[in-house]
Amino acid sequence: MKKINLGIFFGGKSAEHEISLISAKNIIDIIDKNKYNIFPIGINKNNEFSFYGGDHYILDSHDAKKVHLSKSGKPITFSLRNNREFIGVLDKKLKIKLDVAFPVLHGSFGEDGTIQGIFEVAGLPYVGADVLGSVIGMNKDIAKKILEGSGIKMAKFLVFDAANKDKINFSDIASKLKCPFFIKPTNSGSSVGVYKIKSKNDFDKRIKNIFKLSSKIMCEEAVVGKEIECSVLGNEKPIASLPGEVISHHEFYSYEAKYLDENGAQLIIPADLSNGLIKKIQETSINVFKLLRCKGMARVDGFVNKNNDYIFNEINTIPGFTSISMYPKLWEASGLDPAKLIDRLIQLALE
Repeated sequence: MKKINLGIFFGGKSAEHEISLISAKNIIDIIDKNKYNIFPIGINKNNEFSFYGGDHYILDSHDAKKVHLSKSGKPITFSLRNNREFIGVLDKKLKIKLDVAFPVLHGSFGEDGTIQGIFEVAGLPYVGADVLGSVIGMNKDIAKKILEGSGIKMAKFLVFDAANKDKINFSDIASKLKCPFFIKPTNSGSSVGVYKIKSKNDFDKRIKNIFKLSSKIMCEEAVVGKEIECSVLGNEKPIASLPGEVISHHEFYSYEAKYLDENGAQLIIPADLSNGLIKKIQETSINVFKLLRCKGMARVDGFVNKNNDYIFNEINTIPGFTSISMYPKLWEASGLDPAKLIDRLIQLALE
């Protein structure tokens, strides 16, 4: 069979640039080179695209604090002629024709529908949610409002925009959500900009900085219970993995706990739950995936409280693919090894 030309896109200008590099390195190491011609396409923090040949382009990939892109790439751009082609910026003879794209771009400009729109213009099939599903999944406000009335349980939440930030009253929020509660940007991932608020001093300290990350913020009730994640895979007929539990060794599962502190969290895979509750979490995860118009893949996160109720928290349409990331580890525990998982995701994109 003819090998598939696969473009793997990584980096980007979001706060999750470094984790994107580590995820991409892991995928490239695992993928079946007998089936795919790999075209690594790195995006630096200025949003400049480069094609990388050879092996040494993601440097210091063992360390999330030091990992970075090599400067040896050849600048490229989309031809935007609906022909799946990329062309060199400096070297006009450089042309890359792709069959499918795998965006490993976490956060803004990669997970929010931005690059998916470019792929659509280029006529290029790609892994994961389409433009609409990406926009919905990335925006916590829109996602939760879509799910309201669906019967899916969620924590109480309030949303405020930057135009009214001077009118936000801590006492009003605390009376509705109780303390402690969380504040977060509505359009960020990996717990970037998420803070646990215990007092008015906490709130006053954080409220101004968080609006630098987003024009809208969400204040959300704190749910006490087990933090549970479930992986979903598929297009029209998605399936769910066994769920896993995250036990954070920090105050909550922050960006630092996820990626910067090697002892920041303990993962229990699969989670120690009753068969009935596992089935409930899987069914809810698939339902959320469908209602939010996702395709390909997503990780659905939530909590199991003291009453054994499952509370949906958020969805991640381009989950991490590092060696410790839950999305591939949950599928591995469910009987699908990482190489076959990547292969299936590419098949779903081509479908």
